[in-house]
Amino acid sequence: MEINQNTYIEGRTSLLHTSGNPTLSAISNGFPCRCIQVPIMMSLGFQVAWLLILGLPTGCIAWTVTHEEVFREPRQYCQRECERAKAMIVRKFFYLFTCEYCFSHYVAAFILALTRYKLLFPDWRGYVVAFFALVWVANLYMSIYNRLRLDIKHEQVEIKADEKKVDHLRAA
Repeated sequence: MEINQNTYIEGRTSLLHTSGNPTLSAISNGFPCRCIQVPIMMSLGFQVAWLLILGLPTGCIAWTVTHEEVFREPRQYCQRECERAKAMIVRKFFYLFTCEYCFSHYVAAFILALTRYKLLFPDWRGYVVAFFALVWVANLYMSIYNRLRLDIKHEQVEIKADEKKVDHLRAA
């Protein structure tokens, strides 16, 4: 069996032929060979699709913890501690749970550790680029969601005001 760049093991790894280094020997399909494993990167289109998909749970988790009613009590506790604490590090720690932008960084780090998603580079640089891109996409989604909520709230207020006008005219 000849080993070259186009030989694959388990989908995301390719084998490159090495010249005589016994420490790099491996067995592929029952045939001994000397090879190293090199990660295969997804195409740029798949990387962008994954970025957009991973931005959804990142933004969702960050928004839910920092804004929604289900986490109101812990968030209020964090707000109190953020205002009362004397040490700056304690204030900053509790502030992180009240700011969706700040919290999204920690959520993005967790998501990247969980999925091992990399963007543009197959090494540690891919994690760095993916981290900042994921935070940006998540915050973009949260901004869109916030704007949508404000528009809906504005429409509801206008409808209630119109209903009050109609009721007032009917009563007169």
